[in-house]
Amino acid sequence: MAKAKTAYVCADCGGSHSKWQGQCAECGAWNTLSEVALAPASAARGGARHAGWAGDGGPRVIALSEVQGGDEKRTSTGIGELDRVLGGGLVEGSVVLVGGDPGIGKSTLLLQAMAAMGERLPSLYVTGEESLAQVAGRAQRLGLSVLGIKALAETAVERILEHAAKVRPALIVADSIQTLWSEMLTAAPGSVSQVRESAARLVRYAKETGTSVFLVGHVTKEGGIAGPRVLEHMVDAVLYFEGESGSRFRILRAFKNRFGAINELGVFAMSDKGLKEVPNPSAIFLSGSREPQPGSAVMVTREGTRPLLVEVQALVDKSPLANPRRVALGLEQNRLAMLLAVLHRHGGVGVFDQDVFVNVVGGIRVQETAADLPVLLAVLSSLRDRPLAEKTVAFGEVGLSGEIRPVPNGEERLKEAATHGFKRAIVPSANAPKRNPYKDMEVIAVDRLAQALAAA
Repeated sequence: MAKAKTAYVCADCGGSHSKWQGQCAECGAWNTLSEVALAPASAARGGARHAGWAGDGGPRVIALSEVQGGDEKRTSTGIGELDRVLGGGLVEGSVVLVGGDPGIGKSTLLLQAMAAMGERLPSLYVTGEESLAQVAGRAQRLGLSVLGIKALAETAVERILEHAAKVRPALIVADSIQTLWSEMLTAAPGSVSQVRESAARLVRYAKETGTSVFLVGHVTKEGGIAGPRVLEHMVDAVLYFEGESGSRFRILRAFKNRFGAINELGVFAMSDKGLKEVPNPSAIFLSGSREPQPGSAVMVTREGTRPLLVEVQALVDKSPLANPRRVALGLEQNRLAMLLAVLHRHGGVGVFDQDVFVNVVGGIRVQETAADLPVLLAVLSSLRDRPLAEKTVAFGEVGLSGEIRPVPNGEERLKEAATHGFKRAIVPSANAPKRNPYKDMEVIAVDRLAQALAAA
């Protein structure tokens, strides 16, 4: 096959160059040029036809009200937590990028999903890192049925698409995208240009044929998907596998989803038979201790469409340093510093000579403001060495002037707390129900930080 014309494009400014050079002539950045393939004009005009195309093959302008926006056709993967993160199931023709640390369970989860869908959704497993014997051995160890699953050990994307055109699978799993390469480029596999071109070819094939595609991606030391950032823009959904080393629990989080809610959460437990669903994730995020402990507070956070009970722990100790430490795990450290300033100014409690450590149990990351009030209650509990009342839950945003602001979906959070047997709830006044429907739970509405500290 003849080599396609290529150019060298800057990853920072997008400037194009005819040959490689160390510095971009447009923006002056160093070592940012990567090789890309230039598609011919005739190929660029090709593609699937839809309602917005005229009879001569060109696009035409139509009223958006005339476009029929039907529901996406979804197929259950057979794994409830994976369906939740995907937004209700696998959409026909969608491309999903799955990232995570090595050995966290990406290949295991996708192999389990392929086995669960079985013959009702013929699939093709493309492995570029393992041999077919290794893939078959994993399926045998997990006790999975491999009926309906075809496997291919190949890294050239052209050969992969040729085999896919012959067997016509409804689902393709590419493990991993960093091992694929296109013969149209001379760069080495795993380079920015090869990753981008290989993903583009698979995305184009998925949209033209309606085949669903899973792409397994490596992560960098910073925790992001390795390769160009444009890769995340090309796909329909980006899922990240998270988990603490030594812990058997795994969290699958959606950071992008064109067919569902973002920040959706799926919880799994690793076992000798693969990943098992955790139907009640709130239970694993709560402490196993029956007696209340100082420095511990329970909050109701919301991940996607699911309310979760999460335990927040704080440790306040006298600092031997001139500048006391502020360490936050699972929370934003700058927000912790701000909350401690509010606690001193409007709560009358100063910790300026104390080290403050805050941790969210279970390795979950809380990214919403509903954690403000529970964090301050946990800090005060550790400072005074007095535990909160048993079966107490709290949530609410703390403003700079000391007010307690409401958070979304307050009734759903209270319902989740009542379901797990909590007796007291300290919540913003705007989130408190007018008539308490929970007879066994006392709802304490507060407007100011001082009222919340007194109630706790």
